[in-house]
Amino acid sequence: MKMKNFIEELRWRGMLHDMMPGTEELLNSEMVTGYIGFDPTADSLGVGNLVQIMTLLHFQNAGHKPIALVGGATGMVGDPSGKSAERNLLNEETLQHNLNSQKKQLEKFLNFNCGENSAEIVNNYDWFKNFSFLEFIRDVGKHISINYMMGKDSVKNRMETGMSFTEFSYQLVQGYDFYYLWKNHGIKIQMGGSDQWGNIVTGTELIRRKDAGEAFALTTPLIKKADGTKFGKTEGGNVWLDPKRTSPYKFYQFWLNTSDEDCSTFIRIFSLKGREEIEALEAEHLKAPHLRLLQKELAKEITIRVHSENDFNAAVEASEILFGKGTAESLLNLSENDLLSVFEGVPQVKISKEEMNSGINVIEFFSDKTQIFPSRGEARKMLQGGGVLINKTKIEDPELNVSAEHLMKGKYLLAQKGKKNYYLVTVV
Repeated sequence: MKMKNFIEELRWRGMLHDMMPGTEELLNSEMVTGYIGFDPTADSLGVGNLVQIMTLLHFQNAGHKPIALVGGATGMVGDPSGKSAERNLLNEETLQHNLNSQKKQLEKFLNFNCGENSAEIVNNYDWFKNFSFLEFIRDVGKHISINYMMGKDSVKNRMETGMSFTEFSYQLVQGYDFYYLWKNHGIKIQMGGSDQWGNIVTGTELIRRKDAGEAFALTTPLIKKADGTKFGKTEGGNVWLDPKRTSPYKFYQFWLNTSDEDCSTFIRIFSLKGREEIEALEAEHLKAPHLRLLQKELAKEITIRVHSENDFNAAVEASEILFGKGTAESLLNLSENDLLSVFEGVPQVKISKEEMNSGINVIEFFSDKTQIFPSRGEARKMLQGGGVLINKTKIEDPELNVSAEHLMKGKYLLAQKGKKNYYLVTVV
């Protein structure tokens, strides 16, 4: 594979925060093996992890060999960087489940079968599990002074609130990861978010002091939205890559709702489009911002990459259902997860299984049973005017019986009053 300038790629994309002297020269002179660590505190990576995943992807595309380290051991300790309180520690079984789930997600981005720069996944539990405490403080701890560790922001920022010895030792543990990978896997560079700088350079220092070796560090900026809020969070919490935690529809909507100000930043970071293509899209977007061209391109690319083209198409169809353009067929094709996501914000009505099995007259259903209309008279009047729909299908017969055969997935019915007033009826 022809080498590309990885640093230059990060620069124009706004993904370079800091690096040690000599890093660029090293990367331009040979194929380098580098790694980024991922925290296994959940069984899914979130969009907050995507910056690092994209960094590894660009690293591989530039001709280098990417390693994703999943922190089976460090997950038991907890990284204090950027945290105001101690985190809950995880047991081995939970960690293993989380690691397996994250591996599957990483495989969607990185190429694990492309010859000498194939991606690999390593788990630091593999080299820590047989490492005794006494060995660790003898072979690792003696090389790094307390003064050195106290100087790191991740420690300094917690002096007021306090931190346990467990968390304090984290930078040594991460530093040893780097040392181990340098010694046994030929890794020369560790990358990560700017909050990881202290932990990463502790690794380079350990390599220097323990074996007189040389290694390098590179960080990316922490991504914030234009309004100063943290990227990757919504009112409902984290946006996850796992479709069970964040449905493809919600995932698509997250990117689609990006502000114009943020979209130019995000498309550079999260898209694989080249500079010219992105600048052309930006120019096109400026001509008609209301069409949200940039957002649509970004949402499309990242939804397909994380989920699939089918999931992307379903998310677009789902969006259209809500805004009145979708068909009965596209509604029936929605997964249960997407159906609930799309209609999360609409009024919810519950009705008993027995009543649905027996059948309810449509006028009674829309008035007495669900109170979608305040009276039978109003329900009848709108039905005659063509404004009553069930599952996107217009109801014309006032004698129709609404029954179990109208249910989607055996328990949902979408009732509609006029063009945009939806009600999700659930059978209980």
